[in-house]
Amino acid sequence: MPFDIQISLQKLLTSLIVVIVPLSVVGLYLTSNADSSLQQTMGILFNTIAQTDALVASRFIRDRITDISAVAADPTVVDAVIAANRSYGGISEDAGMARIQKIEGQWDTPNTDPLVKEMMSSRASRWLQYKRKINPRLLKIIVADENGAVVAATEKPLHYVEADKEHWRAVYAGGEGAVNVTDVRSDERTQSSYADIAVPVIEESSGRFVGAVSALVDVSDLFSLFDEQELGHTGRTLVVKGSGTIVSAPNVIPELRLRSEEFTAMRDALGTLEGRQNGYVTVATRHGRRIVGFADTGLKRSYPKLEWLILVSQDEREALAPLRTLEHFAIVMVVLGLLMLTVLLAYFWTHRQQELTDLEVMPTEEPPQGRAASA
Repeated sequence: MPFDIQISLQKLLTSLIVVIVPLSVVGLYLTSNADSSLQQTMGILFNTIAQTDALVASRFIRDRITDISAVAADPTVVDAVIAANRSYGGISEDAGMARIQKIEGQWDTPNTDPLVKEMMSSRASRWLQYKRKINPRLLKIIVADENGAVVAATEKPLHYVEADKEHWRAVYAGGEGAVNVTDVRSDERTQSSYADIAVPVIEESSGRFVGAVSALVDVSDLFSLFDEQELGHTGRTLVVKGSGTIVSAPNVIPELRLRSEEFTAMRDALGTLEGRQNGYVTVATRHGRRIVGFADTGLKRSYPKLEWLILVSQDEREALAPLRTLEHFAIVMVVLGLLMLTVLLAYFWTHRQQELTDLEVMPTEEPPQGRAASA
């Protein structure tokens, strides 16, 4: 015996409306909510990457300062500086400065060749050259006495006197001695970026400032590490100053003094407690919306020139692409379901109207002819 199920079209439509419409609304809501959740997740991820990079940058700079501090504390360097300071004994301060300025004026002439040869062959200079050989990040090292006159170096310095340089005044610090780190600069010849790190030489017995060691330190390795981070086709990691000027970015050098478009767009968020706590923002740029995670390296507190922020950003469409594909598919399915329901409703309505029309035009049944005649 065949098993036959009959369902009226009206009941079927009612069931579909009750099921499809609520599911469509819920589906659209869940899809939209998932989009916001993924955006938040990507923002937190970029902030985490930025925080990690900020720690790497901070540790890199502090390690380089430790390297230079070790040079400044080495007995060979300290003894050379103290010996240079003793050479001023028995003459007035003015006479000592006059002697220094005389050498400075003749520094690029043959008159100072014997002095340069003696200085470059000294034990301290040979030890500095050895340190540079075993640590390639140290591009150039100069040791100066308490008056800023060069005592030893890895190569002949451009000037004999360091005292008129900005970094010297910072490391001298009124005779107290302080670590100083300059802005990052780039060398087009070697395609490298470097900073000048200066550390005071302190006499162990008295604890007083007796000289300084300054070194050009290659920081290209640090920036290359950030440039090599893979964040899809549109992702990038930037090191920027507090003013928004780019220190490091793919194919960008500090001398270009370019401003970060992401930083300009997110500047307001950086000025609020909530923005700082979130650690990421979604900003509009000329090339579309981007999700930007950021973190402060914390170097500015000790080294004012290194007001570095790390920005990790990616185009929003690329970052959310996996979910957006599913979102579009879900929207298409919802629209398709509603369209099918609309077609079915139209069919039902047309069919229903046809039945009503047929009932209206149906002829009234007349009595038989025979009965009418007999009546």
